[in-house]
Parts: sequence; structure tokens; C-alpha cells
Amino acid sequence: MKILFVHQNFPGQFLHLAPALAARGHDCLALTDAGNQRPSTIPVLRYKHEAAKVDPAATRLGRNYTTMSDRGVNVARAARQLRAQKGYVPDVIFGHSGWGETLFLQEVWPEAKLLVYAEFYYRGRGADVGFDPEFGAANFDQVMIAQGRTAHLGQALLHADAGVSPTEWQASTYPPALRRMIAVIHDGVNTEAVRPDPAASLTLPGGHVLRAGDEVLTFVNRNLEPYRGYHIFMRALPAVLAARPQAQVVIVGGNEVSYGSAPKGKTGWKDHILSEVADGIDPARVHFLGKVPYPDFVSLLQVSRAHAYLTYPFVLSWSMLEAMAAGCHVVGSATAPVQEVIRDGVNGSLVDFFDVAGWSARLTEALAHPDRFAPIQAAARRTAVESYDLTTVCLPRMVAFVEGHAPQGR
Repeated sequence: MKILFVHQNFPGQFLHLAPALAARGHDCLALTDAGNQRPSTIPVLRYKHEAAKVDPAATRLGRNYTTMSDRGVNVARAARQLRAQKGYVPDVIFGHSGWGETLFLQEVWPEAKLLVYAEFYYRGRGADVGFDPEFGAANFDQVMIAQGRTAHLGQALLHADAGVSPTEWQASTYPPALRRMIAVIHDGVNTEAVRPDPAASLTLPGGHVLRAGDEVLTFVNRNLEPYRGYHIFMRALPAVLAARPQAQVVIVGGNEVSYGSAPKGKTGWKDHILSEVADGIDPARVHFLGKVPYPDFVSLLQVSRAHAYLTYPFVLSWSMLEAMAAGCHVVGSATAPVQEVIRDGVNGSLVDFFDVAGWSARLTEALAHPDRFAPIQAAARRTAVESYDLTTVCLPRMVAFVEGHAPQGR
């Protein structure tokens, strides 16, 4: 088949899938934003998109749809040019619905099967909006704004042949009529590359070497922000450090904002929250590494004795599953995305998201008694291998999903 991938930051979620399909003999091509320069083993074409400035007063609730559909129009124009000039007609199009790129592609290629990556459907209630009372309960305007953000997501799936979501909970955020169109297949974790290693070590910027077996507490996110519980984790740290004087804490993540908004007058949450708890933080034992290369990230997980992962009811991070694959004792928030994977006391530990004292106690216990939690760590590894392994579980299912939507006669 001819398979066209569409993603403004390709390869994105198609990092492993596109090469796997190409290896099976399919003719794979990617269409991505001109500003995206990420390397790819798949041939890439680029569309030009310059986001027009949107007047919030004029567009009100429609400004998100305006932004996303404007990108969709530019993608469709590039697709139309590709068809007219090169005669290119894909059998299957697989795109991420999040940025509006797939909205109008069936107008260009009505004969193609259209698949969309349906990552998350915003809700006015019952998910991330209004979850954290510290930043205000969801007022009616916020509920309407969240509902307004679903317009392009619903349209994208409604006009597709099928969708795929990485977790059951993320799929469940879609209304029932759309949920029926979605297969649940995770992107997968490379459990061969991310695995326990008793010989692992990581050298910190100051020269201190951490080794497997050391008393290391880890916290990892793309960016340090409330959506991923950074504020709760930091407030729990002083009690952990006081109880465990030999513990080293390693925090990975940037100081930008991936989700939600920045604190007033600041660009990020890192120092804003750190200043709140600074009196209880020993900078010689709490190490902020920023964003790190992937091999260092894997080594960090391999030396970790306890790994804290918190999230609002939102998209589940790959890093939590990678921590489980590395054999970490993951102490996770008792929120729906985490509870889908972790069973308290079986393959990890769960703590109420907002229970700062509970986090301090559970993390202290995890650091103090590693032998007690060895069965949980082994079970975490089994969960990752049996349910989320890239090569044996997720990638074969994803390949079958795409090939199962081949047009008749292909």
C-alpha cells in the first residue's frame, strides 16, 4: 500500500510504526510542518503553515477551531498540490488529529482510508479542567472553553474511517458515538533497551556518580508543571530528605509549559515552586538536570530506587511505563490514567494526588525498604513486558490496525 503519515512534528507517535510498515514493503511517505527538522528514515514532504494571529475578542470560543482548521486548510492545499503535480494518491492516511491536519484530507483523497490518532478529547468536567482546586474550580466559562476545544477533534474522527488511542481511559474521554470508532493500542515501550541493569551508573553534572542500589529518588517529566504534579512532589520532598539523610533526588524536566498555563509573571514553574520549599531542600542532594539525552534518561531509571509519577486526569506519560520497564518502584498518583496500569501494592504504589504527607510517607518508605518492594518492582517489569512491549505487543497490533484498513482489493 501507499501510506501517508501526517504529523506536524513527524515522526512523533509514528516513530516505530512508519519504519515497520516500510520494512513490510509498504510505500511510506510523511507530510509535516516546514519548521520540523527532526530526522526521519521515511521520505518527508513539508507544508508551509504560518499561523495567523487570532483576535480573541472576535473569535471567542471559536478561536481554537480557527487555529486548528487554518492549519488543516494549509495541509489540504499541500496535499492537493501533491496530487495534481505528482499524481500521488495514498491508500491509507494516518494522521494525528490534535492540530487539525487531517480535517480536510478526504476532500483531496476521497478514495483513501483515513485513520486518526485520537489522543484525548477535552472535557468541561471529569478530566483535567478544574481537577486541581489550588488553581481554581472550573467556572462555567472554563467548561465552555474546554467544550469548544473539542470541535476539531470530533470533526477529525467523525470524518475518519477509524481512530486509535493509547489507553482505555484516553479513549473513554470521547463521547460514546465516537468511542465506538476507536481501537486502543499503546505506542509501546522498548523493554529490551529499558530494562533493569545492576551495573548501571549515572554521573551527575557535579561529578557525583549514582549507581544501581543507591538510595535514589527520581521524578521525570517533559516540563516541570502542576499538570504532572511537580508542586505536590516538591512539597513532599523536605520530609523525605529529613527522614532519609543519604537519599539523592534527581529531577528531569524543562522549565517551559506543556499543559495549562505559566504562573503569573513567570515563564515556568520550576523556581516558582522551588522558592516555596527552599528552606527544606538541600541543593547538594536535589539535582535538577533539565532535559537529558535518552541514554542518560534510561541510566537514571536503572539507578532509581523509587520513582514518583503524578498526573492530572490527562494523557499518560511514556516515562511512567519506561520506569516500570526499568524495574523501578513507581509511586504514582491515584488518578484514572495511572490506575489503568498500576495496582496498588501489586506492581506499584498509589497515593492520592493531593496528599502531600502521604507522598512523603510513601516515598520515604520506598527508599528505606527496597527489599520489601522487590516483588512490586518485578511485577512492574512484567506489566511493561506483557502489556506494553513495543516489539512483541504494541507494534504488531498497530501494524495490523493499519493493514486491516487497506482499501478493498489491496
